[in-house]
Amino acid sequence: MIITTTDAIAGKKVVRTIGWVKGNTIRARHLGKDIVAMMRGIVGGEIIEYTKMMAEAREEAIARLIEDAEAQGANAVVGLRFSTSLVMQNASEILAYGTAVVVE
Repeated sequence: MIITTTDAIAGKKVVRTIGWVKGNTIRARHLGKDIVAMMRGIVGGEIIEYTKMMAEAREEAIARLIEDAEAQGANAVVGLRFSTSLVMQNASEILAYGTAVVVE
């Protein structure tokens, strides 16, 4: 599966546009990680626990986007974008979306 943030793939020709595909996940913070993050917040610097959690959430959203695209017969996704939103206190959604296409 080819995934790109651009609307075209160099060296490939889009022969069919399938349509919008997406994958999402909702992640909540963990009490133990919150305590460590709070301590890091006091002394400053990167909050590694949250950086790792968000990276894992993006990877899960991409994996679900790929499943959606493959189920619809695509072999590529163009125009990949991410969106985040607060679902409830201490929980965020990561949404990956793009356009499923067939390229040759």
